[in-house]
Amino acid sequence: MRILILNSEYPPIGGGAGNASAHIAAQFEQMGHPVTVVTSRFGSLPHQEGQGGVTIYRVPGLRRRQDRSNPLEQVIFILSASLWAIRTIPRFQPQATLAFFGVPSGAAAWLIKKLYRTPYIVSLRGGDVPGFRPYDFHVYHKLIGPFLRVIWRNAAAVVANSQGLRQLATAFDSRFEIPIIPNGIDLDLYKTAGRDWTFSRLLSAGRIVHQKGLDLAMRALGGLKELDWEWRIAGDGPQVPMLQALANELGIRDRVFFPGWQSREQLLKCYQEANIFLFPSRHEGMPNALLEAMASGLPAVASCIAGNEELVLDGETGFLVPSEDIERLQDALKKLLINPTLREQMGKASRQRVEANYSWESTAQQYALLLEKVK
Repeated sequence: MRILILNSEYPPIGGGAGNASAHIAAQFEQMGHPVTVVTSRFGSLPHQEGQGGVTIYRVPGLRRRQDRSNPLEQVIFILSASLWAIRTIPRFQPQATLAFFGVPSGAAAWLIKKLYRTPYIVSLRGGDVPGFRPYDFHVYHKLIGPFLRVIWRNAAAVVANSQGLRQLATAFDSRFEIPIIPNGIDLDLYKTAGRDWTFSRLLSAGRIVHQKGLDLAMRALGGLKELDWEWRIAGDGPQVPMLQALANELGIRDRVFFPGWQSREQLLKCYQEANIFLFPSRHEGMPNALLEAMASGLPAVASCIAGNEELVLDGETGFLVPSEDIERLQDALKKLLINPTLREQMGKASRQRVEANYSWESTAQQYALLLEKVK
């Protein structure tokens, strides 16, 4: 089965969705399915290349940031991907398309179907679902809402990666049966041996935006100055200056580090050097960063929201606390900060849970079964 994958973000650009599409593409190729990926150009990345049997085309998107894109850049990706399709689809002739995000990729998949009758599946990732991060996306979702209904209605299937995301999608449009296919993890990449559990080293990773709730964690840690710890925030985003100022205000600036956007190799080192993962996010779909931390053998202190609550077993692999509850977050952090034995026990349980329940092979197999049905 010849498969086309559309995603405006693909490693080394983007976040969890890009990472997911790359792993799924690699698994498809191992299954014997020829795969072509269409994504956005960025910097000096080649316009066309092969990666382990997967053919990647990077089309113009005027993307300026490695970690995120804006609505104008997404519109340009839709136009560029559509023009690429008009030129290339007759030669490649994919039998099915997998589009990550209803917009922008779903819009290009819809056009490809109209032109070439190629069926498509939409993989919902979070920001493309109305109701997700309303403080950021309310106006955006009102604008794209009518288009999303058309894209979903013409899709062969619409898939969510978590129960919470499916609930949001169903609240937006209840006409669809939305299956759940969770993210996976490459267990061979993430190491657990040799970790120092004695001194508390906290890690957060991802885009530094309001959604991630890092301001809440900063205030919680500001009340734990009597304990020994340090906190590394790996990533980039518009909230960095605010968080630095808040750390100064709370008197903990010398314990909080902002190394910036990390390459895959650098991030793997960050996971290995940490011994607590701090993830107080306000909204998530299926958080790759949390999966990666658990695969690395880290206990997690996370907000009790959709996505997180499907991964973290409260009291076993870490602690879940109500979103926005700084006092409860502080209490959970204190339990781990004062007890290295508990950190180690929960870290081992985290790794065991991921090993037993999540793999990219399983994720790709579930998508392949859907694509086989619709091709």
